[in-house]
Amino acid sequence: MTTFLHVSSSARKHNSISRALAKEFTNQWHAKFPTDKFIHRDIGSAPPNFISEEWIAAVFTLEEKRTDKQNSLLTLSDMLIKEITESDIILISTPMYNYGMPASLKAWFDQVIRVNKTFTLDLDRGDFPLEPTLSGKTLVLLSACGEFGFDVGGVREEMNHLGPHIRTASKYLGVDEYYEVRIEYQEFGDQRHARSIENAYSTISKVIKQIAGKK
Repeated sequence: MTTFLHVSSSARKHNSISRALAKEFTNQWHAKFPTDKFIHRDIGSAPPNFISEEWIAAVFTLEEKRTDKQNSLLTLSDMLIKEITESDIILISTPMYNYGMPASLKAWFDQVIRVNKTFTLDLDRGDFPLEPTLSGKTLVLLSACGEFGFDVGGVREEMNHLGPHIRTASKYLGVDEYYEVRIEYQEFGDQRHARSIENAYSTISKVIKQIAGKK
């Protein structure tokens, strides 16, 4: 059985394109693999706490020396990391806000990319001292953008701080394989937007086929 962690970060509960895209992915996957498990984490509706100076101090305190208050500060982080470790595939559905992540999604990444939990820090490794502790996971990013041209070679490639950021950060969640499906032209609402939706739904089928072929 494959376990998914679906992280949804749209602030919209209704009329959300990224949520609709995730629903399509989930429906298509369940049609093929009805017994597979989905863990849902809706950070758009319930955003994680931002990290703080006290949180950072707790993280860098040895576990056996942490105070009750420090342990309490890390309770949410521990729970979110547990969801990642239990999953085989991480499904992130998100809009692009101001060319990058919603604040809730950045807060989630800050909570789960954690020293001695999802990565180790060893200066003996030289200029690249960080190493992930997890491996073998797949990440599927389902995104929605108001504008267009965010692909490699596109007119807004250099303005895309969503997919590249997530792909880089996901290394420290144990992600070895990465897929992205994007809907564009939302603000235009024209035929290009309609075609982008159609193409994204078709691409989902192809991504599922690729992933399923490796089960």
